[in-house]
Amino acid sequence: QSQVVESGGGLVQPGGSLRLSCVASGFTLDLDSYSIGWFRQAPGKEREGVSCISRSGSSTNYRDSVKGRFTISRDNAKNTVYLQMASLKPEDSAVYYCAARVGRCSAWPAVYDYWGQGTQVTVSS
Repeated sequence: QSQVVESGGGLVQPGGSLRLSCVASGFTLDLDSYSIGWFRQAPGKEREGVSCISRSGSSTNYRDSVKGRFTISRDNAKNTVYLQMASLKPEDSAVYYCAARVGRCSAWPAVYDYWGQGTQVTVSS
């Protein structure tokens, strides 16, 4: 069964860093196959787009609140997409999901084809 699996979440102090990984299993992230988005959802809030990387990796985008702090990248040879998070703030706490879609990056969750189960990120002192 084709799916994506997230890892790398945890508890970190404000100002700290984490690197999330998204691994594809059951299908291959070919260069011209899937755009990968990272989303997050905090308790009582809607799921929101955090960042996205195009199929080739040549195009990336970020929500305003994480620009300059988060970096998305991909290694298609390893079927892995990363979200490097630095200068973390308590408001970054959420369950983080990666998702794959055929087509261009989008901040709209409904258009993504495959979702992982999520990884919890908690930023607290």
